[in-house]
Amino acid sequence: MSRAGVGTGPPYTRLVENFWLAFGLTLLAGLCTGIGGLISVVPRRASGAFLSVSLGFSAGVMLYVSFMEIMPKALDSLTAANGPAAGPWAAGAAFFAGILLIGVIDRLVPEQINPHEPGLVHDPAAAVKRRRMMKTGTVTALAIGVHNFPEGFATFIAGLTDLQVALPVALAIALHNIPEGVAVAVPIREATGSRRKAVRWSFLSGLAEPAGALIGFALLMPFMNDFTLGLTFALVAGIMVFISLDELLPTAREYGKHHLAMYGLVAGMAVMAVSLLLFATL
Repeated sequence: MSRAGVGTGPPYTRLVENFWLAFGLTLLAGLCTGIGGLISVVPRRASGAFLSVSLGFSAGVMLYVSFMEIMPKALDSLTAANGPAAGPWAAGAAFFAGILLIGVIDRLVPEQINPHEPGLVHDPAAAVKRRRMMKTGTVTALAIGVHNFPEGFATFIAGLTDLQVALPVALAIALHNIPEGVAVAVPIREATGSRRKAVRWSFLSGLAEPAGALIGFALLMPFMNDFTLGLTFALVAGIMVFISLDELLPTAREYGKHHLAMYGLVAGMAVMAVSLLLFATL
């Protein structure tokens, strides 16, 4: 296949065609988070074992992608920007800054936040669990949305320049967006009791990818460089690690046995490992 943009017709026409093709690939990849949300709400009633495995799975997804994909990208970008001596220090500082940021936000979120679902307020213990799940799901959706933003921009730029590069990139991102959708939908469903809301939140987190494409193309191109991208990646990695260890894993253990949470954790890591390896070989 030839490089995108090579062919007949006026340059403006080719640019428009490339734009919509690149945007379509980015949109489809982002919407795959919704597929993960749909998969996670198939059981009509979520058992304790299902929740424990699913939340452990979500933690495994976020931990693996943070340490094996996002932080290496941050290190590469910051080393390119600051040199081999200062780059790793900047990556480490940004990683812990992300942990500090989400830790402060976590402390500031009131414990009294309640999804106000009918029939839940009469059980104080259940209400506390659901409030915690709602906060976990909300912060997870935001973290994954921030992570998806630069992915969408990268997919879009690849689509504008070279379709042979854009197709495997979009496929790989779509594959690992599916378990990310599970990570968003499971706690939202348990907090609200609504499968529709869970799927909606998972789709919304995925829309950060086409948003990243459009906003990045319109506004951020002049400011995009190795330093800003590296800082963003490292901050997001810190945020996702904190959510996994402070929210997802403790909640997974509350809903089931310790071993179930660990089985889910390992499965989440394995799924992300396969998706990243597929990306590397495409």
